[in-house]
Amino acid sequence: MERTQLPEPQDAAGADAGRQPRGRVLIIVQNLPVRIDRRVWQEAQSLIRAGYVVSVICPRGPKERRYQVVDGVHIWTYRGAPATTGLASYAFEFGYCWLRTFFLSFAAARKPGFDVIQACNPPDTYWALALFHRLFRKKFVFDHHDLCPEVYQSRFRRDNDLLYRLLLVLERGNQRFANHVLVTNESYRRIALTRGRRPPEDVTVVRSGPDLAKMQPVPPRPELRRGRPHMAAYLGVMGPQDGVDGLVEAIDHYVHVLGRTDCHFVLMGFGDCLADLKTQVGRLGLQEWVEFTGRADDTMIKDYLSSSDVGLSPDPRSPLNEVSTMNKTLEYMAFGLPVVAFDLTETRVSAGEAAVYATTDEPSAFARALAELIDDPERRSKLGTIGRERIENELSWRHSARQYVGVYDRLLGRSVARDSGVSGRTSAS
Repeated sequence: MERTQLPEPQDAAGADAGRQPRGRVLIIVQNLPVRIDRRVWQEAQSLIRAGYVVSVICPRGPKERRYQVVDGVHIWTYRGAPATTGLASYAFEFGYCWLRTFFLSFAAARKPGFDVIQACNPPDTYWALALFHRLFRKKFVFDHHDLCPEVYQSRFRRDNDLLYRLLLVLERGNQRFANHVLVTNESYRRIALTRGRRPPEDVTVVRSGPDLAKMQPVPPRPELRRGRPHMAAYLGVMGPQDGVDGLVEAIDHYVHVLGRTDCHFVLMGFGDCLADLKTQVGRLGLQEWVEFTGRADDTMIKDYLSSSDVGLSPDPRSPLNEVSTMNKTLEYMAFGLPVVAFDLTETRVSAGEAAVYATTDEPSAFARALAELIDDPERRSKLGTIGRERIENELSWRHSARQYVGVYDRLLGRSVARDSGVSGRTSAS
């Protein structure tokens, strides 16, 4: 997502020297440079630690080269498509990225080679590339990050039109031709079993858990609160389906209706709606209470989340959000923050008793839930402890990595190592 400071590239020389690989995996990701996509980067690192050779094809990030090796991962990049503004431009972006990925796949096949292609959606188009490489006996794993038909429903407020049905067809292509399907939660697994018609043994839940080696609280910085006794934080993408406009309405209710001036609100991240959100904050007279940081690196995230009292998950009810796991919710919990959220199916699965849920889907209910939590420090502490323990005991990437590496061990006929080389490290609205 929008929140990783890119490390300096390594020299490719000697990256895989002196070891016999367990297998070779090519990961395709289109929506972000791989080192900014926490889930995919954690997947790549888990495979490396388990003894696999890993290549990635993705858009080029700042100061990246066409080919480089970083932390043992061979990364092939291409210049990203121009920013999209409508359905036609999305179609152009998908076609452009598909073709660039297709040609780079031949480079990856030469160096260092691959036995399996893992395609991470969106979009749901890379099954066609995998079909081509099946001619050369390459296997295909579909890593299902987003429900593209539901993204379309939620973002454009359209249902069952021609484009929606086309998105269903593309999704079925991924499900049909994959040797194995990875999903982020049980709701996505049900969709793979029903809409995707996959047998249960071909679908594995690999949750996008936080990496506790990186997401450790640091000493709080009180000055970040801008002179107010409390701070509430949002961390994530700012798109039409993410509910940040509703969060601004909730902040307006908190300040101007409930009459509270005790909380500073920090909104970390970027997206299609960032400029509109800044305009909305200005129109509502909230500049004194709301801070936009833009893209946030790991240091900024640690500082702000360690200095906050509450994490904000304002994702509204929609066909997509109801069944999606929100990474930001898990990241708040990793920092011991209680969460305020709307009562969505998978949000409740993730947060459980670590969150306070708005009683209705209205921004005013979200604001009231936040106010009640701010006024109850004992409850904040209790919920924060519950959340951190859930991450440590169930939901960190350490637990998911075993499932993930095990899929490749079985798919390539390897004996599953007792530890799979993943126990030491751990990690999509």
